[in-house]
Amino acid sequence: MPRVAITGQGTINPLGKSVSETYDAFKNGTCGISELEMQDIDRLSVKIGGQIKGFDAEEHFSRQEISLYDRYTQLAILAAKEAIGNSGIDFEGELSESSGVVIGTAGGGLTTQDNSYRSVYEERKNRVHPFVVPRLMNNAAASNVSMVYNLQGPTFSVATACASSNHAIGVAYQLIKSGTTKCMIAGGSECMICFGGIKVWESLRVMSPEKCRPFSKNRNGMVLGEGAALFILEDWDHAKARGAHIIAEIAGFSMTSDAKDIVAPTLHGPVRAIKGALDDAQINPEDIQYINAHGTGTAINDRVETAVIREVFGAHADKVMVSSTKSMHGHLIGSTGAVELLACTMALGEGVIAPTISYEEFDPECNLDIVPNTARDGKIGTTVSNAFAFGGLNAVLVLKSTN
Repeated sequence: MPRVAITGQGTINPLGKSVSETYDAFKNGTCGISELEMQDIDRLSVKIGGQIKGFDAEEHFSRQEISLYDRYTQLAILAAKEAIGNSGIDFEGELSESSGVVIGTAGGGLTTQDNSYRSVYEERKNRVHPFVVPRLMNNAAASNVSMVYNLQGPTFSVATACASSNHAIGVAYQLIKSGTTKCMIAGGSECMICFGGIKVWESLRVMSPEKCRPFSKNRNGMVLGEGAALFILEDWDHAKARGAHIIAEIAGFSMTSDAKDIVAPTLHGPVRAIKGALDDAQINPEDIQYINAHGTGTAINDRVETAVIREVFGAHADKVMVSSTKSMHGHLIGSTGAVELLACTMALGEGVIAPTISYEEFDPECNLDIVPNTARDGKIGTTVSNAFAFGGLNAVLVLKSTN
């Protein structure tokens, strides 16, 4: 069965407008969470977020393109551009027909939807822009990436809340392993940093008004973020034949459903997802050296995830480094797993473990080596990336070093 290589990666997120900038932020423990810059900020209780500051769409797109692309689509196209350039792949001829796009997103074109509601209900206009539907649909990013970069194979979006991009990457991995495709662009894009996006999350009472402190005893909620990260997934033999640099191997993937509660996580579903991904990769729990945790900074999530990790890894859990980069960039919802996967490729490729910043107080219910506040050097051969979503949907990836 074909092996699956990552040969390219691209991103734009609160920590940086490229992979290299994001790596630097991870290494330095930089916080990309700051006071929001948006309309009607005075009407919000939560005024912080992982917002991409200084982004001007006119520097990257024509006026016609801007009229067609929601912000989340713009970010996806830019992430794809970097990933393709990083990979050196050329989607022409037969390869374009055997390559596709899978992009995870929970909200799709939420900025367009928010602006359109404001226009109709607050400003009482009787018409909206004619491209509202193609801008806000969840498959807009995937479809536009496929058109811009000439990918004619399986192309679609995945919407599984906070696990969307892990599901997207995992499904793309399965398409290549099955022989259906040779190459896929996969990852996530999300832009919920708008008035309506923040306001609805406020109503759930899971948001911190201060900072994101995963696994810290005084944690008091998640912080919303925005951004995109996309990867070039490629049949291993195809990548080798064209002389591509292989960043990492996707060795395993598993997805499960808790089938219990729409918001509260359980133990059984995530445990099965991690075990399934390890089985798919044909490696033992003791082979894992680093886990990029889902780690949202909410009381229940971090406590349950700790229990999950201890259930799967047993005594070895004490030897596994764990971190949540949501402490730096916020919770990017549908694209969070993709941005977090960059912490895994950095660990594998550069031997640097991204820290969990803003960690202030030990919690005996979160008694893991959570790499507090400062990045750590370490030779890493295998990693796990967790994503556990509202709806009880779990998606776990296992990556291996090529060294």
